[in-house]
Amino acid sequence: MPTDQPIPRRILVTGVGANPGFGLTRSLTRLGHTVVATDANPLAPGFLLPAVVPHVMPLANHPDYPSVMAKLCRELAVDAVVAGIENDIPPLVNMQPQLDADGVHLWLPDAESVHACIDKAVFHDVLTEHGIATPRTWRPETIDQVPDGTQVVVKPARGHGAQNVHFVDRLDHARVLCELVSEPVVQERVYGTEFTADCLVDRTGRASAILRRRDLVKAGLAAVSTTFDDPAVRDLVMKTLGAVRAQGVCCVQGFISDDGAVTITELNVRIAGGFPLTEAAGADFVGQMVNGLFGLPVDHDRLTYQTGMFLTNYVETLAVGDVAELELTTATKGEPS
Repeated sequence: MPTDQPIPRRILVTGVGANPGFGLTRSLTRLGHTVVATDANPLAPGFLLPAVVPHVMPLANHPDYPSVMAKLCRELAVDAVVAGIENDIPPLVNMQPQLDADGVHLWLPDAESVHACIDKAVFHDVLTEHGIATPRTWRPETIDQVPDGTQVVVKPARGHGAQNVHFVDRLDHARVLCELVSEPVVQERVYGTEFTADCLVDRTGRASAILRRRDLVKAGLAAVSTTFDDPAVRDLVMKTLGAVRAQGVCCVQGFISDDGAVTITELNVRIAGGFPLTEAAGADFVGQMVNGLFGLPVDHDRLTYQTGMFLTNYVETLAVGDVAELELTTATKGEPS
């Protein structure tokens, strides 16, 4: 359900080498916007999408990232920046005053809210304080408090994309992994039907959520997904959004156990990789995100959706060719106009 005659914008999307940024770039261009596609990898697949302006950026933790981002926004007359990957969010939050001064729109929660979502240990603490069911979580120094026989997951506290995630059922194995995984947390493993809620929270705090079952998950991505509705899931998603003071686009993930209990596992401060199903189910998700991004009202009536819609993903070869030629094309297309 596309937005009616949107005003064409020039929007910079980061992390176009991963599914969320790649899919968002494609959706924005279909709506008539010009996308400045950025990534730290010169071979990022998003650079090959038609009509984008590709530009290789430093990694988000590089000291030059803020200055390069600010210069790129000025020279390419960027109207707004949307993060497609978690790593870019903290430096962009810090850049908010500078981007505002340059007339570049950014729609993210405040720094404290971002920290609560990105750090899994802090996220656990916030949800627990608000009485929201979430997996029991321990830091390495409290690993001895894990009850015997508990199956756990060891993962980076600030990780993303299911990278460096390990499932173990022995505490001695978890201790070893805590030495190998960077800034780890240990969480109780949860079983059940996994779900994602694609969420949009407007500037008044009103939220819409589209629920998708993650029927088949590979490498952290939903290979098969189906839209559904469940009042208990919706209620807990809304409570989670309020607990962390979410703003803009985000996605909440969790599990529904066999007895119907709902557990929230994480909230990502970005669009989800599987959001095309949300749009196929009838929600004007990206269109309304753009409205909110530019301070326009979000029409929640256009964020309703049809249940029972499915999506299947399949990995295929996007392109092959000479690396030197691709790098030349990327550098040329990425020059400020």
